[in-house]
Amino acid sequence: MKIGIVMGSVSDWGVMKGAVEILDSFGVEHEVKVLSAHRTPHQLEEWVKDLRQRGFAAVIAGAGGAAHLAGVVAAFTTLPVIGVPVKGNAFEGLDSLLSMVQMPSGIPVAVVAVNGAKNAALLAIEFMAITDENLKNKMDSFRAVQAEKVLSSKLD
Repeated sequence: MKIGIVMGSVSDWGVMKGAVEILDSFGVEHEVKVLSAHRTPHQLEEWVKDLRQRGFAAVIAGAGGAAHLAGVVAAFTTLPVIGVPVKGNAFEGLDSLLSMVQMPSGIPVAVVAVNGAKNAALLAIEFMAITDENLKNKMDSFRAVQAEKVLSSKLD
């Protein structure tokens, strides 16, 4: 199984590469695209419509501003879609966040924090780990390392 990563503009790459780094660290195959809900809607639909048949488990969609990308992706597939609101210049990412969380009933989009691409990747891995024991074990190890870092930290 693979994870699709799509962003509305190359300017989103600084945030979205965090998802790629996490997926790489877990050995999860992925495909990255720059496709806009507004400027390339036909190409976006073409890419999304056969993701399930091509072995994808979920899509991570990152965009700033009006941030309709995750919602448009969700309209074209029944795969889980995880939205990453990308912080823009105007409203510190609040506009993106609100665009993503206000989806109409029946077309869900899971949404992480502003600039939360790493958590989006971790959530996608958790979805996959439901049926993939190897990923479940990797996630358990990842969480154990996180806990150990906290437990071993010292105040100066």
